[in-house]
Amino acid sequence: MSTSLKDLPKVNVDLKSELEGFKTGSMKKAETQEKNVLPTAEDVKQERQHSELIQGVESFKTERLKRTNTQEKIVLPNAQDVATEKTQKALLQGVEAFDTGKLKHTETQEKNPLPDKDAIEQEKEKQNLIAGIENFDTKKLKHTETQEKNPLPTKEAIDEEKKA
Repeated sequence: MSTSLKDLPKVNVDLKSELEGFKTGSMKKAETQEKNVLPTAEDVKQERQHSELIQGVESFKTERLKRTNTQEKIVLPNAQDVATEKTQKALLQGVEAFDTGKLKHTETQEKNPLPDKDAIEQEKEKQNLIAGIENFDTKKLKHTETQEKNPLPTKEAIDEEKKA
C-alpha cells in the first residue's frame, strides 16, 4: 500500500528551504560506532539456561521432598594422637618460654688452616713434573738403534756351577 501525497506530513517552508540548500561537504568526517551490540548465540544460550534454572527453582514443589534424619558421628582422637599433640604443645611452650638471658656469650673463631711451605713446595714440584710430561716435545729425541746383548755362559762357567 503506497501513501498518497495528501497523507504525508507538511514541512515548514523555512525548514524545507534550509534542507534543500544544505551542503554535505561542510560536514566533518566521523566514524560510526555501533553501541547496541547484539548478543552472540552463546550469550543467548547461557541466558536461556539461567532463565530455565530460575523457573525450575520457582516452580519446585516442596511437598515432593522426603523427611530425613541426619546422623552426626563424632570421631574422638586415639591415645597416640593425644600424646603426640601434648608433646608438640609442650615443646612449643618450652621454646616460647625460653629465657635467652641464661645463655653464655661465646666468641666464634673461624679457622681456615693454610698449608705450610713444605706442602706448597711439594705441590708445585708435582705440578711442574706433570706439566713437563704433558708438554714434552718428542722432536728433540735422537734416533737410536737398540742392540740386545745376552751373553751365554762359557762351558767352564757351566761346569763350575754344576760342581757348586
